[in-house]
Amino acid sequence: QVQLVESGGGLVQAGGSLRLSCAASRTIESINTMGWYRQAPGRQRELVARITSGGSTNYADSVKGRFTISRDNAKNTVYLQMNSLKPEDTAIYYCNVVTYRLVNYWGQGTQVTVSS
Repeated sequence: QVQLVESGGGLVQAGGSLRLSCAASRTIESINTMGWYRQAPGRQRELVARITSGGSTNYADSVKGRFTISRDNAKNTVYLQMNSLKPEDTAIYYCNVVTYRLVNYWGQGTQVTVSS
């Protein structure tokens, strides 16, 4: 059973930065995309950023220019650098991995709280 383990969440003041990491507990074969989603209280889970095996990225409009996603294929790890954080970024952030066989893996979530 593969587990995705997230770290790096916490409490930060508006304007601050956090770096999230997500590592797989063991090698996942044929990873296609790796990404981050978030869910705020009372809202649906939404895509924050995603990166393909080839390095192509896409971001939610609300985080463009502030967040950067990257991955280390050798370590099956994905990162999310979050700068200029805003209170509206407060949410539980989930790591997601999708293989070429369309198998989905999810992390347990890490809380990010941005105070004003």
